[in-house]
Amino acid sequence: MIYEIALLPVHKERIEAFRGAFAEVAPLLSRAQGYLGHMLAQGIETPERFNLIVRWASLADHTPGFEASEDHRIFMLGLEEYFTQEPQVYHIEGAGFAADGGAFL
Repeated sequence: MIYEIALLPVHKERIEAFRGAFAEVAPLLSRAQGYLGHMLAQGIETPERFNLIVRWASLADHTPGFEASEDHRIFMLGLEEYFTQEPQVYHIEGAGFAADGGAFL
C-alpha cells in the first residue's frame, strides 16, 4: 500500500468554493481501481493550503492508473481554477498509522 500526498495551494478567497468543488469531483477519485480511501485536510497555520492524502493499493494504481484516466482529467478540471500554483504530489510507502498513537507502521 502507498500514500499519495498532494499539497494543494488554494486562493484564500476561494476556500469554501474549493471545498464544494472537491466534494463534487471526489466520487471520480473514489471509483478508481486500487483506491483505498482519502482525506482532505486544511492547514491550521496556513488555511489556504490543503493536503490530499490518498491510500492506493499500489503506485501503479495511481500512476499511471488514475492519472492516465479520463476521470483524473475531469477531476483536475473541476479543481484547477482554485489553485494558486501547480499542486505538488509525492508518494510514500506504509501500512497505516499505529492504533496506539505510536510510530507509523
